[in-house]
Formats: sequence, structure tokens, C-alpha cells
Amino acid sequence: MSLPTRLPPPRPHHRAVFVSDVHLGAKHCHAAELATFLDGLRCDRLYLVGDIVDLWWMAQRRARWGAPQIRVVEALHALRRAGTKIVYVPGNHDRALRRVCGLALPAMQVRRRTVHETADGRRLLVTHGDDYDAITHFGGLQERFGDWLYYRILTGNQWLNRARRQLGMRYWSLSEFLKQRSGAAERYIERFVQAGLDDARRRGLDGIVCGHIHRASLVERDGLVYANDGDWVESLTALAEAQDGSLRLLSHQGEVLAALPARDAKVPAALVPRAA
Repeated sequence: MSLPTRLPPPRPHHRAVFVSDVHLGAKHCHAAELATFLDGLRCDRLYLVGDIVDLWWMAQRRARWGAPQIRVVEALHALRRAGTKIVYVPGNHDRALRRVCGLALPAMQVRRRTVHETADGRRLLVTHGDDYDAITHFGGLQERFGDWLYYRILTGNQWLNRARRQLGMRYWSLSEFLKQRSGAAERYIERFVQAGLDDARRRGLDGIVCGHIHRASLVERDGLVYANDGDWVESLTALAEAQDGSLRLLSHQGEVLAALPARDAKVPAALVPRAA
């Protein structure tokens, strides 16, 4: 007697998913992991929140474009054919696409920034985050040295995880580990978070979804949502909204790294008892 075949659990259908900082075409992009993530994705709307294709890298250095990068493009086409609406919000590394902001292209909409309304009524600013560089960056020699050091750390991260894969170990971000132990990096990230929240507050919104700094996060501060969907160079993460409006930060393997519950449903005004 043959045993019944055990079917895999159904994939969750997200209301919206946010992905940024892929840097497709650059050396340190984890295109294969992103392609696998997109292949298993089901969502109504997909936001590409900047630095998806690294036009800056491709103009300055030799582009890295092979089978994994092609898989990413094919997975995006497959999502569109399945009915997913794709919104592209360009960042600083794909800045040239800002010239076509406001247009609805055959495969996607391109917006300089946009507002996403969750199922529970929260209105979130969706922007890459490079607009806050004037507030958060030091500039000058210190910043150039930081960029040089960051590139070397990413190379070390790549070598380390290649060895870990051969040993059957899971992905681990060396660069994130080092940033968490750097006081300067933590102060920079704090300035960025505050700049994004201040921007959302000025616009009368309930929070912000962004990328840019390669630090995934999902928190609520002073009544506002700060959601950074991370990147596909270090953290390999994405942000997802469930059908009830709750938010989850996901790893590339679908694990929930952080979560915010849906906002409590508002009581209709007609049902609120009036003061005597």
C-alpha cells in the first residue's frame, strides 16, 4: 500500500511586497537568491524601491550579467503576466529612470515616489531614501574612505558565504555584523531613520517604506511606521503586507524576521457614544 503524497504548504498571497537595492549588474548582487525568492512570490502589487538595476556600476565598471540576472528579469515578467502590478521607484544608482517618472510603461509604472495605502488604512510614503543624503552624510574624505572600506567588506562577505555554502551552512552577513559594532554606522542609520520619519510626518502620512542604507528594519516609533526593506547585497530581505494590513520583514527564504500587526479597525463615528 503506497503512502499518500504530502503536498507542499500553499504559498502565502501577499497584498504587497517591497524590494530594493538589488544592484543587478554589480559584482556583489545576490541575483540567484533573489530569482528564487521571486519565483515563489505571489502578490497583488510589487514595489521596486530603487537601485534595482545598478546603472552607475555598469557605466563605471564591467557589468556582471549572466544566468542569475536573466532569471530575475524572467521572474519579474512572470509576476506581471500572473497579474501582479509593478511600481518602480528609482533610486540613486538607477537615477536615469527618473526621466520617465509619471509614465505607465507596458510592464510597470515608474514613480519618483508614491504613497501605498495598506488594507487597514495606513498611508505609507514609498521612496528610495537618497533624498535624505544631505541630512545624513558626512561628505568629503571620510565618506570616500567609507565607500572604499564598504566595498572591501562586501568582497569579504562574498568569499565568506561562498565557503559557508560549501560547508552546508546558511547565509550570514559579515557586513551587517560589522556595522552593528560601528558607532559611526549606527549614528548614520539613526539620522537616516529620523529623516525618513520626519518626512512622512510633514506629509501627514502614517510612515515610510524605503531602502538605500542596506539595513533592513521594521519598527513603529512615535506612532509612525519605519519600514526598510533591506537589500540584496547584504541582508537579502523584503517587506511584505498581508491581506489584513499587517507588515512582515522576510528573509530570502521566507522566514519572518520582524512583524507589525494590523492597525485596530476604526469604530464608525455613528457607533461612538456622544457625550451628554
